[in-house]
Amino acid sequence: MLTNLLFSSIRLGLALVILGSIGACVGGTPTPPPTPTPPALAETITFYNWEGDEVESVLAAFTEAYGVQVNYVPFESQEEVVAHLTDDQPYDLVVLEHDFFPELIAAGKLSEIDYRNVPNFKNIWANFRDLGHDPGNTHSVPFTWGSTFLIYRADLIDIPVTSWQDLWQIRSQGKIAMRSSLREPLGVALKSLGYSLNSENPDELNQAYQKLLELKDDIIFVDSYAEAAVPLLADGEVVALVGWAEDVEYAEAEGVSVEYAFPREGAILWGDNFIIPTSSQNKYTAELFLNFLLQPDINAQIVNETYYATANEAAQPLIDAEIRDNPVIFPPAEALKNAEVILPLPPETTGLYNDLWAQFQAQVDQ
Repeated sequence: MLTNLLFSSIRLGLALVILGSIGACVGGTPTPPPTPTPPALAETITFYNWEGDEVESVLAAFTEAYGVQVNYVPFESQEEVVAHLTDDQPYDLVVLEHDFFPELIAAGKLSEIDYRNVPNFKNIWANFRDLGHDPGNTHSVPFTWGSTFLIYRADLIDIPVTSWQDLWQIRSQGKIAMRSSLREPLGVALKSLGYSLNSENPDELNQAYQKLLELKDDIIFVDSYAEAAVPLLADGEVVALVGWAEDVEYAEAEGVSVEYAFPREGAILWGDNFIIPTSSQNKYTAELFLNFLLQPDINAQIVNETYYATANEAAQPLIDAEIRDNPVIFPPAEALKNAEVILPLPPETTGLYNDLWAQFQAQVDQ
């Protein structure tokens, strides 16, 4: 693909040289086109991001640099985000996970980004660009990423923990905590059976549903925040958590002794992206804000306060060493062997996932 782009650039360059020569011969020195006048900056823009992820110093720095106030609006789930974008709520910059892109792009809810206003996109790691959920990064810029793995109380479990399959053994030792999101619990069951996290095979999905159903009496569902999950580990109410780096970090800060394992079947990888909704009335200012957030020093400042891994390569040297070298935040390659990214699914497969998840929740509520 890079070769094709290179040849395309060469052809375009030659065409421009030829056209320029023709213009010089026919009409003398061509008059350069006028420089476009940028739109006026908005007085205020709205940033829609996860609850608890506000970095006030960064927002204040943007206001100082551009004179634009940033209204930070938090959300608690991606389903909430999708509902608000579908209803054309007037947000200007929004954080969105990979798997919700197809439906929102098809519905015309995501703007195409004008990269003339976002030159700092060059700072994004090549491995995070041009992914399947948004080819060419037409509608999005990668932001943060992370992994889902197993966190547990080794003092309350008498078996080694190395795989997702171990959850079905751990249940005899005590309760298991999970987040009530459709893709992760079913994903855990799929991975435990040796199937892809993104399986579209109805037979495999039904097997995963039956497998997950075996755990229905042993699962405690918790909300997204470590403050809700880790106390259950601390009290011994649960002995294991399907969790994230922030859970380990919070446990260590609270003095809760936990161990963790990246399952041999493969961890679950997720990623957040910046998008600009078509409902935004301040697209130009939103793009300037996005470009600001991609500055290496600003991006590193966000990582140093939120402890999320970043897709920004240029920010890496500026991240605090204790974060940059933390193996749960930036896992080594060996830990991510067999890992899979949560990817968007076709509508019919999404419908099947939704149906199975609804059936599972109904069984849990009985």
